[in-house]
Amino acid sequence: QVYLEESGGGLVQTGGSLRLSCAASGRTFRIYTMGWFRQAPGQEREFITSIKWSGGNEYYADSVKGRFTISKDNAKNMVFLQMNSLNPEDTATYYCAAADHPTYGSKLYMNEADYWGQGTQVTVSS
Repeated sequence: QVYLEESGGGLVQTGGSLRLSCAASGRTFRIYTMGWFRQAPGQEREFITSIKWSGGNEYYADSVKGRFTISKDNAKNMVFLQMNSLNPEDTATYYCAAADHPTYGSKLYMNEADYWGQGTQVTVSS
């Protein structure tokens, strides 16, 4: 079992930045890929970005490419999401996810995620 806990959400103005953190605990040695997803009210959960736990290959959704950056600290079992140039369309609950089996490519598909955090709210005001 792997446990994930997000932090760092909050309220920010358009154009601002936030850095989300996700702390993994439990059987973290099983992690192959970690990623971030988000879900806005009334919408489906969508993929944002993911990173291979070993090697660090990254993958980004087009909607955040160039604005968001994923990074990790293997020693601390943490993954981060640096979000810049935020706009109201980025308002959502952000979820950290992990796969404990090999995944195809660098992208973590939703149905490949084995573990999820509880989410952290990001609100961008106009």
